[in-house]
Amino acid sequence: MRDGEPDTGRPRHVTVAQSFARDAATAAREACAQIDPADTCFVLAFVPDGLDCDALAPALEDALDGVPVFGCTTAGQITADGYQDEALLLIAFRREHFRCASTLVEPLKPLSIAAIIEQVRDADARFTHTAGWSRLALVFADGLSKQEDLLASVLETMLEGIPVFGGSAGDGLSFKRTRILRNGAFHDNAALLLLIETNLRYQGLSFDHFLPEGRELVITAANTEERMVYEINGAPAATEFARLVDCDVRDLSPEVFAENPMLVRHNRNHYVRAVSGVREAQALSFLAAIDEGLVMVLGRGKEIIETLDHELDVSDPAGERPDFILGFDCVLRRLEIEQKQLGTAANEVFRRRRVFGFNTYGEQHCGLHMNQTFVGIAFFDPERSRLH
Repeated sequence: MRDGEPDTGRPRHVTVAQSFARDAATAAREACAQIDPADTCFVLAFVPDGLDCDALAPALEDALDGVPVFGCTTAGQITADGYQDEALLLIAFRREHFRCASTLVEPLKPLSIAAIIEQVRDADARFTHTAGWSRLALVFADGLSKQEDLLASVLETMLEGIPVFGGSAGDGLSFKRTRILRNGAFHDNAALLLLIETNLRYQGLSFDHFLPEGRELVITAANTEERMVYEINGAPAATEFARLVDCDVRDLSPEVFAENPMLVRHNRNHYVRAVSGVREAQALSFLAAIDEGLVMVLGRGKEIIETLDHELDVSDPAGERPDFILGFDCVLRRLEIEQKQLGTAANEVFRRRRVFGFNTYGEQHCGLHMNQTFVGIAFFDPERSRLH
């Protein structure tokens, strides 16, 4: 469709299926019934919190006649109807337009850089190129591993020229156990790298809705490996943060952290370092890399729905809209949207822009691990010359 608003019909190059059944076998059967295995190269599965993963994995494999299924547990799903909490979401990528190869990094923690380098080099070398097709990579990592920063950096270096997009697995807002799906089984303490070839054109997306216009602060005591901050500006971290945002420390919550992010500067851009919660002795647990001496600034939010709609309003040079957008959206963005009672408006934007994906514990793009960011890939029709 050219110019104007995109139609809200189904995408042509993937099949999107879902089930709200709480029994894993039933959910797999209902969702897979909407997919033609003979037409499918691979399937991404985004799994709601509470669904029995160990029952789900073999049920998906059986229902899809051996089609490879990759994915992870989530902190929410982005379906054809927008945000959901209890949907098993499947996205089937068609053979006509996609090829893939995968490798599993396990264990993820402790992370062995040498082992990852060898794995990635081997996977890339074995994945033969198709003339005229483009490459990209997806990464889904254990969202509690605290290894995504280093993993993203290594992948960016090893896959030079291949853009990497991804999201950290979640488990609702429990922060207890996140799992990665590959080869008919869910894995703990792991990350999946999925190399993809496609004859579709694509465009990467990465944005948030914050401006660095608040007070500066300095991390003065921290455990870098565990992403734990004990002091900010020389005071107990939670107490000082609450003072800076004019909040009682007893009222600190995921919603307060979502609306008052701390930003760090990298290559002239600012990125969010999000907080997952308050721990013992007024420590703050972060969802991305931190260090002692790190200078951060409080962010001021722009209108989140206007920013969402504007940033997803993408088109190719001919004015054509994407067939669909694969999206990895931080769960803290969703919390802010819901707290402001903007869920209906956000869902309408996702429907019009044909966005499908999941809510994450962190996002990966351009060698960075970020928070409170939307990372995605807009897929367009193949070049017209290839269609004739």
